[in-house]
Amino acid sequence: FFSPPALQVAPETKAVMKWLRSIPFVLSASLHGGELVVTYPYDYSRHPLEEKMFSPTPDEKMFKMLAKAYADAHPVISDRSELRCGGNFVKRGGIINGAEWYSFTGGMADFNYLHTNCFEITVEVGCEKFPLEEELFTIWHENRDSLLNYMEMVHRGIKGIVSDKFGNPIKNARISVRGIQHDVTTGN
Repeated sequence: FFSPPALQVAPETKAVMKWLRSIPFVLSASLHGGELVVTYPYDYSRHPLEEKMFSPTPDEKMFKMLAKAYADAHPVISDRSELRCGGNFVKRGGIINGAEWYSFTGGMADFNYLHTNCFEITVEVGCEKFPLEEELFTIWHENRDSLLNYMEMVHRGIKGIVSDKFGNPIKNARISVRGIQHDVTTGN
């Protein structure tokens, strides 16, 4: 994976990064406006000069499942009409690899995947970048069940406690899954 150039990091971003490293989150979602689609990492293309380049993580299947869990529960994203807002993503099921849509550096989804145990998707909640106040109630209702469905995905996968022979939890134990080149570590 290509390393993006160093960025200036705002103090509030540094605070969120520190927070993410201190609490063992496993799922998150970033809500944006300007389109109607769910994206997943990587958001930064493996080749810095290549736009719209599919850049999967080692956990591609899991990220697609998470993105689909959100998209399939959304009444507009799951609508098969190509004439609606976000209709150009219908043939993809309302989801896309972030870098395949457009590549950018410094995204939280990539940071979370590479530097924490947290899997993050990005949800573009509507085609208006800055929706009017009277539109917010409808946007909330369109996304409520999708958010709940997504949060329930936290129960997928392997759960447990890694402990020593005395039953004491082991902090920062590395967990590897055969066939996936991305380890996670245990929390406190």
